[in-house]
Amino acid sequence: MSQSPLPIVRTVAELRAQVRAWRAAGQRVGFTPTMGALHEGHLSLVKLARAQADRVVVSVFVNPTQFGPNEDFDAYPRSEARDAELLAGAGCDLLYAPTVAEMYPPGFATTVTVTGVTEPLDGQARPGHFAGVATVVCKLLNQCGPDVAVFGEKDYQQLQVIRRMVRDLDLPVEIVGAPTARADDGLALSSRNAYLTAAERESAPALARALQAAGARLRAGDPVAEVEAEAVAALAAAGFGKVDYVEVRAAADLSRLGPGPIDAPARILAAAFHGKTRLIDNMAV
Repeated sequence: MSQSPLPIVRTVAELRAQVRAWRAAGQRVGFTPTMGALHEGHLSLVKLARAQADRVVVSVFVNPTQFGPNEDFDAYPRSEARDAELLAGAGCDLLYAPTVAEMYPPGFATTVTVTGVTEPLDGQARPGHFAGVATVVCKLLNQCGPDVAVFGEKDYQQLQVIRRMVRDLDLPVEIVGAPTARADDGLALSSRNAYLTAAERESAPALARALQAAGARLRAGDPVAEVEAEAVAALAAAGFGKVDYVEVRAAADLSRLGPGPIDAPARILAAAFHGKTRLIDNMAV
């Protein structure tokens, strides 16, 4: 039996009308924002949202304001028809695919800026990135008005930024973090993995292995600074190029930990270039 096509809306008015109808029927609404080019990692978020809600909305919007001037906005993979098919199979009820003009109409002049948790790591490596993320996610949450929104832990810093923004602005939504989805060889699933050459893809799991090894050493009580340096060396040995960061941070607020052994819940986070592709990953310690 063939699957019904997934309904797609492109305006805030259409999205709100559908959500209002569901609410009138007493249904709970889940939401997962994406930039499309969907893979099993995204679909795991949709399934988690489905488990927590009666109806699930997924947005596909490649957000120009979170890309820097030399980043891959124009080249970022886009595949709406395939995304819609995958979403229908994963239990999504509605695809919200707004245009740039719908999200940022002429004269748009407001930015949401979160301080503190945005400043290290990707905030330092990609200036302006998190202002773009916070602004678009704030808009999407206001447009959809979900009860629960699911974000992946692969973008751990982004997840913490969104949690902070939702708390600070009293947005009436529960934010749920979903575990990082990985390929069988450990590589974190990402739309950008499509940029890797065959040889790069084969060696890319060295990033996850370096973080696993670092986590084991940290749990054994080894000093933070020593563990970070060893992880950077392991990436260089595996053929990675520029390493933006490999850092151990406090899990709750991403504040810097001392150079010695860790004594609180922590996260080790990394971003490094493999060929032309920037890969990120993180693991709990």
